[in-house]
Amino acid sequence: MIVAIVLPVGDSSRVRMAKALLNRRREMRFIRGAMNIARLSLLRVLVLAGITFLVPAGGSAQERVKIAYSSADASNTVWFTALDAGLYRKYGLDSELIFIQSSTMSVSTVVSGDVQIANVSGGAVASAAVGGASLVMTACYINTLPYELIVQESVKSVEDLRGKSVGISRVGSSSDVAARVLIKGLGLEPVRDVPIIQVGGPTERAAAFRTGRIVGFPSPPGTIHLATGMPDRIMISTGDFQKRFDFPYICSTTTKSFLAAKRDTVRRLTMALIEATHFLKTRKEETKKFIAKYTRQSNPQYLEDSYNANVKLHDRVPLVTREGTEVQIREALARKPGATLRIEDIVDDSIVRELEKSGFIDKVYK
Repeated sequence: MIVAIVLPVGDSSRVRMAKALLNRRREMRFIRGAMNIARLSLLRVLVLAGITFLVPAGGSAQERVKIAYSSADASNTVWFTALDAGLYRKYGLDSELIFIQSSTMSVSTVVSGDVQIANVSGGAVASAAVGGASLVMTACYINTLPYELIVQESVKSVEDLRGKSVGISRVGSSSDVAARVLIKGLGLEPVRDVPIIQVGGPTERAAAFRTGRIVGFPSPPGTIHLATGMPDRIMISTGDFQKRFDFPYICSTTTKSFLAAKRDTVRRLTMALIEATHFLKTRKEETKKFIAKYTRQSNPQYLEDSYNANVKLHDRVPLVTREGTEVQIREALARKPGATLRIEDIVDDSIVRELEKSGFIDKVYK
């Protein structure tokens, strides 16, 4: 900036003051320039010496993000892996995983703003959206419902199950959807023919199973090995269906306002989870350790079965299943007559599409 100082001719004291001021400004400019040169010179020396400064993608500061998950079972491994393998931090996110008992409660914490992201199913999202919640699924890492109906050995036939109780976590949760699908797969009517009661997560369901409170419970693959102390068997699995049961199961969900305001944050989270999916598929022993840590299980067969199932279940490109979402929308609308809901109201996986088009996913899998 050029400063012009106009003074009356002959005013010697003011002239001396102006000259002093100009000299001082020249000195300050010189000092600042010297400091900048020194900084650049030091940086050049460090670079030439082979010293590299690593900063997280998206900026030098780690952005705080709270993530809710509702079940400590192996199907959530991608979220655990991204944390323990340092992938959130790689993409500039200081992420905290917060356990909340069910997907319906997780949805509530996102809506309230207590957490920014929730790992919930499409069923929970559709139910909340029909009730007025402004939510959107941005990616789904598992797009099918990998559940088995575990029953006591005394349940030999479909008729043996009639009138007996099956346990789930909460109404509207993935286990609730699975219970209804599996019971219908046996030719029975949920609730009418087989009562469905809320008992908690997989470990709590196994406990209720052992005490005889319930005769069966739906759960992800491998959980049968936790139901020790009582003879049991798998009566039916979604894998038994002729056609894959499409279901938005392990999905990254947030509010529409957060996605609009923090799209880059959601993008970096998606990148971390895509890379975590690749890690899961290619680094077995490390991933099994993560499963053991977060499920708090050490049963070797459970860890092996859970890992093998998840390798197959996790999608390379985590787009949200349209077919499965449509089914969940219909179910939600049936419980609230007069309401309206469309796929585009609760699905926006445009970030996944952008990452796929950019070549990011191909690069991760090279």
